[in-house]
Amino acid sequence: MAFINYSSREINVKLVYYGPGLGGKTTNLRYIFQKTAPDTRGRMIELATETERTLFFDFLPLAMGKLGGFSVRFHLYTVPGQVFYDASRKIILKDVDGIVFVADSQIERMDANLESLDNMKIHLAEYGIRLEDVPWVMQYNKRDLPSAVDAAELSAMLNPFGVPEFSAVATRGEGVFETLKTVAKIVLKELRKQYTGGGQ
Repeated sequence: MAFINYSSREINVKLVYYGPGLGGKTTNLRYIFQKTAPDTRGRMIELATETERTLFFDFLPLAMGKLGGFSVRFHLYTVPGQVFYDASRKIILKDVDGIVFVADSQIERMDANLESLDNMKIHLAEYGIRLEDVPWVMQYNKRDLPSAVDAAELSAMLNPFGVPEFSAVATRGEGVFETLKTVAKIVLKELRKQYTGGGQ
């Protein structure tokens, strides 16, 4: 649920990048940070292990324009991909406004993708939320690797809800901003319904 700060006239929105370990969640945020104007973003915080995996979360406040006279600030998080950080993943999903599921396109990572997707649904359900009621998009990352599964097959396996989906090579920035812009647009549309009574 978006947090409204009336004194600063700011709406704070929480976007979470979810997916299996080493799938590209942190790479997405790093690219966004590097390519975003300094006056529109805050400081990026990374908590990582020696193996470069995100230990807890990345946090990137990103200004995204106005809504009803309020500034909209998106806070981007990633969850740790490893199963043994399950409690952290659940905490980060609390009060989420939008989700980017970053799937690893490699055939050997299909089980990890499915496990992470099921895990995300379980955590949302524990907060009384159905995945189909949350604005979210699917990103198929690592499309440049030789073992990448056909995009149509990935869609059939991972996207039964038919949410917007994107092919990506996050290390090169391909598909990164397209993914972000789409989920942001969906979230803003929902916010307009909530706070202005309309969907335009």
